[in-house]
Parts: sequence; C-alpha cells; structure tokens
Amino acid sequence: MKEFLEGSRAVAEAVKLCKPGVISAYPITPQTHIVEELAQMVANGELHSQFVNVESEHSAASVVLGSVAAGVRSYTASSSQGLFYMGEVIFNIAGMRLPLVLTCANRAISAPINIWNDQQDSISLRDAGWIQLYAENIQETVDLHLMAYRLSEDKSVMLPVMVCMDGFILTHGMETVDLPEQAKVDKFLPPY
Repeated sequence: MKEFLEGSRAVAEAVKLCKPGVISAYPITPQTHIVEELAQMVANGELHSQFVNVESEHSAASVVLGSVAAGVRSYTASSSQGLFYMGEVIFNIAGMRLPLVLTCANRAISAPINIWNDQQDSISLRDAGWIQLYAENIQETVDLHLMAYRLSEDKSVMLPVMVCMDGFILTHGMETVDLPEQAKVDKFLPPY
C-alpha cells in the first residue's frame, strides 16, 4: 500500500508491522516523532505492545535489554547525545548477543552546539558490536527495519541492529512509501 508519509511516521508504521512486544524510548530531537507515533498506536489499540515511559535514554536501553533477554521482540530509538547516554547499555546488548532493533535518527553531537544532521553519533559507536544499516531515503528506512529484525533474530547472527537515518532530512521529510501488507511481513518475519 502506497502512502505519502513523514519519515518518522513511516518508521513507526514499519515497526508496527514487526509487532514488538515492548517499546521504550526517551524523546530527543529528531527521533521524537517516531516514538510519539508508536505511543499513539499503542494507546489506540492498533499495536499490541507495552510502551514503557522512562526518565532517560539509559533507562530506555535498559528496559529493552531486559525485555529482549526475556524473549520479547523489542524496539527503541535515539539520537545524538541520547545515543551516547545509552552507550553503557549499547555495549551490553551486543555483548549479550541480544536481537534488538534501534533506530538512530542521526544528529550532530553537542560540540559545537548543533542539532542538524550528522552521523557522528552512530559512527562513534561503530565498534560497539552492533550491525549498522544506513538508509538513503524513506523507503529504505521502512525496508531496513523489516530486514533488521529478520537479521538480528536469525539464530546464526543474534546481534543487535541499528537502522540509521538522516535526522530532519529523512525523519521530517515526506515521501511516498510502499508499506507491505501485514500478512507478507508475518510470512517474512516469524514470531520471536
């Protein structure tokens, strides 16, 4: 089904198709729209998931570490300094070989003071043990999230995957995207 969507909404729709049982994230620009959309989907009953509100990015990463370790497909998102604040847990998730998907809405780090697009946040964690996938456009963000869960949960891989998308350019940009039907996603991505 083709829809004209903001990039963040397209990511939320893709994540919804993957049916995570636990979602936890702390809002940070430009990632906020993604988790706002997911929280609304949960509140509306469109997505049967536990949305855990937390007080920090470190806590968000800790919640999904615990949920995925307990066998529940999980999701989080972050950006810039928030991703750095998750850093301690990011290494633990990879070290425990937990199949988690995280969206990084790439944004410059705090020096110099800047909120615009930059990939220093994810690149700084390139050796953290995560598979990193970089999207060129909004359609790729949709496709890469579906592939990220499949790759992460493959028994021969069992590593977390970070899907990286340009902050503001893709998170807030608009594009026509082709969202697959739920039945096709269910066939491609069996329950975790």
